[in-house]
Parts: sequence; C-alpha cells; structure tokens
Amino acid sequence: MNVQVIGIKGSLGFDEIIRHFTEMGGDVVLLDPSVVCGRDHIITAVMHAERAFENGTNRSKTLLTETILYAAGDRQIGRALEKMRPKEDSGEMVAVLFGIDDPKLDLIGMERCDGIIEASPEKAGNLGADMFDGISCEDAALEHVAMTDLLKQ
Repeated sequence: MNVQVIGIKGSLGFDEIIRHFTEMGGDVVLLDPSVVCGRDHIITAVMHAERAFENGTNRSKTLLTETILYAAGDRQIGRALEKMRPKEDSGEMVAVLFGIDDPKLDLIGMERCDGIIEASPEKAGNLGADMFDGISCEDAALEHVAMTDLLKQ
C-alpha cells in the first residue's frame, strides 16, 4: 500500500483536512506532532496494523484506527485517540496518507513541514516510550510500537 508520512501546518481545521484527502480518493490519519518520533515510528505502526489484520489479531475495525493504536502504543482505542489526536488550534499535524501520491496542500492553504516529524527525547517522553542508556528516541518509539503486540495478548 502507498503510505506517506508528512508534516503539515496551516490554519485549516481537522475535519476539513480529512475531507480534502478523502475527496481525493485516499485515507488519512492526522496525528499530534508532539508524540510522533520520526517517520519510521509511524511507518512501523502502519506495518504492525496491516499485519494485525492479516493475522486476525486486530482490535479495531479499520486499518486507520489500528494504525493509531500502534502509533500510540496502547490497546485502548479511546486512550490512543486522545493521545494521538492533534491539539486544537496548534496549526501543525502529522498526516499519514494512504493511497495519495500528491497531497495538493496548496488547494487547502496548508504547507508541508516535515521538520515537525523529527524525533526528540521530549516527544518520546510525551509518547510514553521509555528511554534507556544508549537507545535513541527513534528506537524507543519503535520499541513502544512493538510492545503493543504484547499488550494485545
């Protein structure tokens, strides 16, 4: 599946952004950049979500929600949604695009800003990913995603 992870910023609201991408024929998950620890964090969450559906171990009904569960490292949908949903009026979001080649952000007055995706120790802490000596914040986020499979058992 064609999946892109991009940072976006601008003043358009959550629902309008979702509508834009669904009208393009794709799907999108919008995430709070303060809990996204790099592109690999989210791509890994998508891969785990796809595998959960293939193996029949998914906890949710859609790949989008399952991706959010894995990205959050949580097995409770409500908690995961609350943790990962972009903050109102922050103006910045991480967009996980499914089946969209060109996001056409100019049509909705948004701009691409991939710098907001970069990992930091603060973001790993916001995510709840434990940091150990010698492990990067990116690796901590990947371990956090992988631990979700253990929580589901």
